[in-house]
Amino acid sequence: MLKHTRALRAALLTTCVFFASNAHAQDGGNALPTVDVDTSAQVQPGTTLSQTRVSAETLRAGDVTSSDTAGILTAIPGVSVNGGGGFSSMPSIRGLSEQRIRVLVDGQPIDAACPNDMNSPLSYTMPQTIASVTVVPGVAPVSMGGDNIGGVISVAAPEPRFSTDGTLLLTGEASAFYRSNGDGFGGAVTLTAAGTNLSATYTGSYTQSDNYKGGGSKGEVLSTEYAKTDHALALAWQNAAGLWEIKGGYHFSPYEGFANQWMDMTSNKSWFVQGRYRGVFDWGDVDLSASYRDTDHEMNFLADKLPGDMPMNTEVHTFTSAAKFQIPVSANHTAKLGVEYHHQWLDDYWPPVEGSMMMGPNTFVNVNEAYRNRIGAYAEWQARFSETLSGVFGVRYDRVEMNTGEVQPYGTSMMQMADVMAANAFNASDRSRNDNNWSGSAILTWAPSDSLALELGYAHKTRSPNLYERYTWGRGSMASRMIGWFGDGNGYVGNLDLKPERADTVSATASFAPAAGLSFKVSPYYTRVDDYIDAIYLQDLTTPMGMPTPFVQLQFANLDAEFYGVDVSGEALVSGTREQGTLVTASLAWVHGQNFTEDLPLYHQIPLNAKLGVAHRTGALELGGEVEWVDRKDRVDPRRNEPETASYALVNLRAAYTLAGVRLSVEAANLFDKGYDLPLGGMAIGEYRSTGTLRPVAGRGRSFNLGLSTKF
Repeated sequence: MLKHTRALRAALLTTCVFFASNAHAQDGGNALPTVDVDTSAQVQPGTTLSQTRVSAETLRAGDVTSSDTAGILTAIPGVSVNGGGGFSSMPSIRGLSEQRIRVLVDGQPIDAACPNDMNSPLSYTMPQTIASVTVVPGVAPVSMGGDNIGGVISVAAPEPRFSTDGTLLLTGEASAFYRSNGDGFGGAVTLTAAGTNLSATYTGSYTQSDNYKGGGSKGEVLSTEYAKTDHALALAWQNAAGLWEIKGGYHFSPYEGFANQWMDMTSNKSWFVQGRYRGVFDWGDVDLSASYRDTDHEMNFLADKLPGDMPMNTEVHTFTSAAKFQIPVSANHTAKLGVEYHHQWLDDYWPPVEGSMMMGPNTFVNVNEAYRNRIGAYAEWQARFSETLSGVFGVRYDRVEMNTGEVQPYGTSMMQMADVMAANAFNASDRSRNDNNWSGSAILTWAPSDSLALELGYAHKTRSPNLYERYTWGRGSMASRMIGWFGDGNGYVGNLDLKPERADTVSATASFAPAAGLSFKVSPYYTRVDDYIDAIYLQDLTTPMGMPTPFVQLQFANLDAEFYGVDVSGEALVSGTREQGTLVTASLAWVHGQNFTEDLPLYHQIPLNAKLGVAHRTGALELGGEVEWVDRKDRVDPRRNEPETASYALVNLRAAYTLAGVRLSVEAANLFDKGYDLPLGGMAIGEYRSTGTLRPVAGRGRSFNLGLSTKF
């Protein structure tokens, strides 16, 4: 784009701002401060009006409240989270869940290594140590990745820093926090030492919390404790040939409770190494990368779900590589070309329990050394047709190959017969599957004046089933209840005959700036998904003694679905400037997800929600507050026994002051201790195991949060 066109889009795109967090409604009540979104990435060629980039400043401002990166993203209209552990919420964009979203951490995908998706990709990140997060809804350029239908979330670490004056550069930042509700605490540090050509950056963080208390009279929410630590070291070297980077890291979580699952995470260890080269040449730009990650994951029962013992282990190895090229064809046209390869290997097995007639005498082999290989290629054209009209058009092909070995049940007794018969049928079948997936996108952006920008996008995207959707086979009550990331307590069975999901999305975005300091944005959308992977009813589940339970057994199956809705956001600068003044923000998000085949509501769709926030900054003082309202959830999936939840409103207040480079922040989240249930939190299985009472997971009650941070 021309320089003045970039400036125009930058001015218009500042309408996308952060306000009161949706996290109260979706991840246990983590409020966010009202802060601005860094739009610098949105004005580069190939980006879109609907794309949002969350800056490091935004993430740091929210670190007092949340250790859950996904929860922080709910400040963006259209983004919600399905309930998980304290740092493992699963993001959803416009009704499409995490499994349908391309989630990248430093440009690399992180595969599921758990039948309950407890170690979701964003659980390996901390808001305090990442530089930015980019969110692109459904109509995303094909160069941002394949094998998704819901959009892209890309988390980026800080770019390498180098000395500019020939001396040794030593810089960093540190933070610490305390949260009264759950007695949570933690901190993070980033340290950089760099010369003119060499740079080294260490990042580390730790966070821990006990069970939190629900608002009002909800009481303690069982199985919500957690702890984790992350460490990474990044080295970079720049010379005339380009920028060379290598990074390695280690993640360890000794425990994480899951209020809406039968199991808890009792250990998650993961290490990775990745390399990248970026070069700029006369003919264009090149970006080469490769990464390897090894994950060992264990599940069992934490204290709230005792007595009992049921060890479940998962091992995953992944390798990813990519070669991307950007070639200027003319002053107004650029071609992007790329190839990608991704390999996932997964072994999921459950050791026998000594003395148990049901869980022994053999190891239960749930997924036996399965692999999922994907090779993709894309071509994309970025065009500037005039000073006001631009476009991005692309097509990509992905071939997905999957297979797995033979499985076995715990034993061959009569009480294990459902699993024995299922294993025999599974082992006798042809388990190899190959999918040939085509995707494409077209985005037109028109900016006719300084006060108006319009965008129209269409995408056809395809996603193949994951390994658990295709290859989990257990038909016994207990075995099937160990499968599923839905938090509903039901049992799930895989399906070898699943077809890839094929989604067609049409979206539009209109951004208006009718007066100085006043702007707003409206984004309606529609998505039709053929062969949407949902579930069909198999049977009611009973206890080992044959007594009825509130749960059912379902099987993954292809249905047709549709999603439509609108995201609205706006801001008004009441006085001063955005940096030193008073800013009022507001948003509204609405999505309607429908099982088109059976004419039923789809599971886990966030109700209508709206937010109003105000932020004031004077010198070193920051003040703010938010009100969030979430409508009653009465469109529920009857097949999963999804509960209805009541509407509610929450109030959050905060203040911060910076003195001598140290920022002290104070926050009262859920100020009036409102009691409410999480509309996407699932069922409180931890409480059900303890008390026999089944109800939705309660949201977090009032919490007083303190934070300290500094840069040096």
